[in-house]
Amino acid sequence: MDENQAPFAAQKNDDPTRVEDRKTKRSSYKYRTIFISDTHLGSAGAQHRALLDFIKYNECDKLYLVGDIVDGWQLKRKWFWPQPHNDVIQKLLRKARNGTEVIYIPGNHDEFARQFLGLSFGGVLISNSDIHETANGTRFWVVHGDFFDNVIQHARRLAYVGDFAYTKLLTLNRWLNLIRRRFNLPYWSFSQYLKLKVKSAVSFISAFESVMIRETKKHQCDGVICGHIHKAEIKIIDDVIYANSGDWVESSSALVENFDGQLEVIYWNEAGLVSKHSLDEMSADAMSLAPSAL
Repeated sequence: MDENQAPFAAQKNDDPTRVEDRKTKRSSYKYRTIFISDTHLGSAGAQHRALLDFIKYNECDKLYLVGDIVDGWQLKRKWFWPQPHNDVIQKLLRKARNGTEVIYIPGNHDEFARQFLGLSFGGVLISNSDIHETANGTRFWVVHGDFFDNVIQHARRLAYVGDFAYTKLLTLNRWLNLIRRRFNLPYWSFSQYLKLKVKSAVSFISAFESVMIRETKKHQCDGVICGHIHKAEIKIIDDVIYANSGDWVESSSALVENFDGQLEVIYWNEAGLVSKHSLDEMSADAMSLAPSAL
């Protein structure tokens, strides 16, 4: 048996995606499609433990790597490639060898891979974007999203400065969580907390979402699946589904498609599944947080 695959037992009736691992008593999950982005392998901020656990306990027919899988910007500054980061790449390649369809869509941090668009390496197809049709017939444009970030496209030097500052913040985040772990406290992203509290960052996220919706309409799709901004999300904007696959430096999150075609955001840690959120659940949460009309 492949060491990357958990031994499956009978499926649970309450969750058709979940099966039980007889040896470890851990739950494993099977999906039609999984979308992972912004793992930033090659940077100290990559949450490789949670990511390796996620890869082991989640199977799919089709896997999208939606950009910034390897952090080329960080590797140019200083080489950092520990064995667990190599293990992630090996396990992803093993999924391709075992029959999972793997499509790699590079982002700005791994833009070096864009010179190989249209080629396949180790069973992994490299593409600039893709059109994915879910089991219920919904058509999604899958793209990293950096092409529609004005800072990345028109102020690259400023983007590098911002990335340097963000890396320092992630370092602080890592030390903070080492202390939290000593007290048996769960992982908490200080960097994400600040990002969602700073007005300019919130405005940037909103502007990015609006641009992605506009571009999705040009592609005549029902929705968009992207990464780039490190904020997992599923919601409807102007009658278009906006879905973001999150990241593995702050929130350890991914996007999955169930066999009925429904999308969910899932959060994971080293111990397994933390939570799942569907479009309806996230929309209800957003409504509950919205200010009441006067």
